[in-house]
Amino acid sequence: MKKKLTVTIDEDLIPQAKQFARQRRVSLSQLIETALRRMGTGETSSFSSRWKGRFQPAEHEDERYRALAQKYL
Repeated sequence: MKKKLTVTIDEDLIPQAKQFARQRRVSLSQLIETALRRMGTGETSSFSSRWKGRFQPAEHEDERYRALAQKYL
């Protein structure tokens, strides 16, 4: 059963929180509920799982790649 709860947060944080929830296609209430559930279970995602798929490998023709390869390889 769901119940209403009043939460007070800094007014500057509200637009950011709403945008964060919107980007994940969930309500702000659902976002907060999920975070609280994870806190209670100790369930946190690993660093690698949070960043998985967010980086693209550099092309070998990229100047930055060549500079780093020359320095480190």
